[in-house]
Amino acid sequence: MRADAKKNYDHLLEVGRELVAEQGADASMRDVARRAGVGIGTLYRHFPTREALLEALLRNSFDQLTAKAGGLETSDSPGEALVSWLRETVAIAHSHRGVIASMTAAIADPDSALHDSCMTMRASGTRLLARAQAEGKARADIDGADLFALLGALAWINDQPSLRSRADHLFGVIASAILVQGVSADD
Repeated sequence: MRADAKKNYDHLLEVGRELVAEQGADASMRDVARRAGVGIGTLYRHFPTREALLEALLRNSFDQLTAKAGGLETSDSPGEALVSWLRETVAIAHSHRGVIASMTAAIADPDSALHDSCMTMRASGTRLLARAQAEGKARADIDGADLFALLGALAWINDQPSLRSRADHLFGVIASAILVQGVSADD
């Protein structure tokens, strides 16, 4: 990529991140281009769809979650590792307001720009869940799809102004529902 194109790409990502944080995942592509000071054609050359922009915004975060899960897979406490990863994943989903609907849809659509990133991230959480289950620290009757759905619910709660003050409490309730007795949901 040429230096000027790379500069535009990076600037568009920065502006896109700001707008998604402010307005949510449905932020206008036209607003991204306008705030970045580029033409709409430049934006669409780099990101042909809103989903392509979201994938670029989320890819780095999902890669970090996958790497964190890899490190947590060898931790002493599988239950606490799962809760730690879940808490960080909820925080990342919340920092990209409204993205959970796109993530959920992408899981079911292999042609989605977000599909591979979401599947990799979900697989890393599933491995943590399976390890906690194998050690008797998590319920045996849930799977990675259930964990992803609970993640979505927790991220949605954080996106609701009227529920935000209850988000930590409700995280604890859901984490406690995943874990078996004797494992702390408070990290």
